Amino acid sequence: MSGVAETDIVERVAASTGLPPGVAARVVDDVLAFYRTPAEVYVRRRHTELQAEGRKNPEIFPLIAAELRGRLVAAPDLSERQLRRIVYG
Repeated sequence: MSGVAETDIVERVAASTGLPPGVAARVVDDVLAFYRTPAEVYVRRRHTELQAEGRKNPEIFPLIAAELRGRLVAAPDLSERQLRRIVYG
C-alpha cells in the first residue's frame, strides 16, 4: 500500500475498530482493490455470479448497471448493449 491518504485510512480503521495496524492495512488493501477493479472485470464477474444464482439476463443487466452507478468511483453509464458486449465480446 502506498500514499499518505491510505496510511491515514489504515490508522482510522485501526483506531475505530481496535484492529492491529497490520490487520487494518490488509482490510483497507482489500477494500481498495475491490474499488480499483476495472468496470469490465466487475461486469464479467457479477454477470457470472448472478447467473450462478439462477438469474436471467433481462434481470441481470439492469441490476449490474445500477450497481455500477453506486460504486464509490462510479463507472461511466453503460447501456445494456455495452454491458452485453463486455460479457460476450
